Amino acid sequence: MKELYKLSLSEAAKELALGKITSEKLTEAVFDRIHQIEPKVDAFITLNEKAAKEQAKQSDKRRNNHQPLSAIDGIPIAVKDLFCTKGIRTTAASKILDDFIPEYESTATKKLLDAGAVIVGKTNLDQFAMGSSTETSAFKKTKNPWDLNRVPGGSSGGSAAAVAADMCIAAIGTDTGGSIRQPASLCGIVGLKPTYGRVSRYGVIAMASSLDTIGPMTKTVEDSAILLKILAGHDKNDSTTSEKNVPNYQKNLKKDVHNLKIGIPKEFFGEGMDPEVDKIVRASIEKFRGLGAKIVPISLPSIKYALAVYYIIMPAEVTSNLARFDGIRFGLSTIKKQESRDKKQTLEEVYINSRTEGFGDEAKRRIMLGNYVLSSGYYDAYYKKAMAVRTKVKEEFEKAFLSVDLMITPVSPTAAFEFGEKSADPLQMYLSDIHTVPINPAGVPAISIPAGVTKNNLPVGVQIIAPQFAEEQLLSAAVALEKAIGFRNRYQPNL
Repeated sequence: MKELYKLSLSEAAKELALGKITSEKLTEAVFDRIHQIEPKVDAFITLNEKAAKEQAKQSDKRRNNHQPLSAIDGIPIAVKDLFCTKGIRTTAASKILDDFIPEYESTATKKLLDAGAVIVGKTNLDQFAMGSSTETSAFKKTKNPWDLNRVPGGSSGGSAAAVAADMCIAAIGTDTGGSIRQPASLCGIVGLKPTYGRVSRYGVIAMASSLDTIGPMTKTVEDSAILLKILAGHDKNDSTTSEKNVPNYQKNLKKDVHNLKIGIPKEFFGEGMDPEVDKIVRASIEKFRGLGAKIVPISLPSIKYALAVYYIIMPAEVTSNLARFDGIRFGLSTIKKQESRDKKQTLEEVYINSRTEGFGDEAKRRIMLGNYVLSSGYYDAYYKKAMAVRTKVKEEFEKAFLSVDLMITPVSPTAAFEFGEKSADPLQMYLSDIHTVPINPAGVPAISIPAGVTKNNLPVGVQIIAPQFAEEQLLSAAVALEKAIGFRNRYQPNL
């Protein structure tokens, strides 16, 4: 049998159910792997080893009594450090929350714990989820397991790297403009962004509330189906969650795309695409054709405005959501420092000094952008107009899905880039999300699955998009393509 830490979620669940392995052994294997690989990759901000091993022990007791809480009972899972975890440090990769330990649990992590999952630790991210490379973290730079000189993507780069390097069996992340899908593509794993409102955002440190989504980051499509079933559902603490029934996504994986109409939006291909990435994505389209799907060229004319719309709406919401970090109630405060006691500060000085010291450059940049587009005289010209175009983008997706069942596009215009390659130019970094950003304003689900590697052995993902709440169809098509490509059996990181 393969090393325990290499197991997928579904494989680990089967082995545990059959009694062939224990959660304690599996968790021990994962932590042995973390201690071996983490110094190279830097995927975690905080490890939860002592508590995780106790969770594993309790899981084995439940299984010995034939009372497992779920299929994932006893399976080690990593959590992006944006989810509030009771009693476990939660930083959002920002100095302003360096010593923040929540007194409550996010709905997503509570559902994992209620299902018996073992929480191995909190993974690194771009500060407050603002970035596409995990370079804006205040604590460390996570490396891509496929090439340690390159970024893992972002903002859920730590979760993607941890899964790719087998430092957990699966992970969860957040996606506001591609923060699950883009790092999944760059790290050669599966990343699922569900429909907006499918998974509760309660207890997740907010970036842009009308765009934020929570989803699984896994080794296989089936694993994402298993996790989504656990994470999804209405939550009284989040009024945006849907009351629609949550299907058994794993059970309903049909693995058949025969006669499905799959649209190819022409706007996602062309200028700015790396030729190798383009070739791999087009090969995936041909795989779908070979499986019996009908490939249909389509057009989404307003997509060209989606990135601009995103970078108006998102900073506006960032400005509002980060206003609570004022140096009074949350996190870092200059009041606590010795020099502050020697020299009294006005309330305004406390705000300014705490936020100046606590926020990184990217957070400050987005706060300023947000304040600008919401300011008197510019609100109508920027924010109001962006909201109107957002509606237009959403309507174009809805119209397109009347004629096709799914869409397939690139995830990222390039494979993983080197550290520092784009961080000096924010506009170049923002363009990294050009293929993922339109999905969030539309509120539709999308998945990134690994499709191949470049000549430099860097993974490239392909994105499949579905109508709202059509995750069953999305996952079924993804698992069929995944099987046809056979990526996991053919390619491995260079660790």
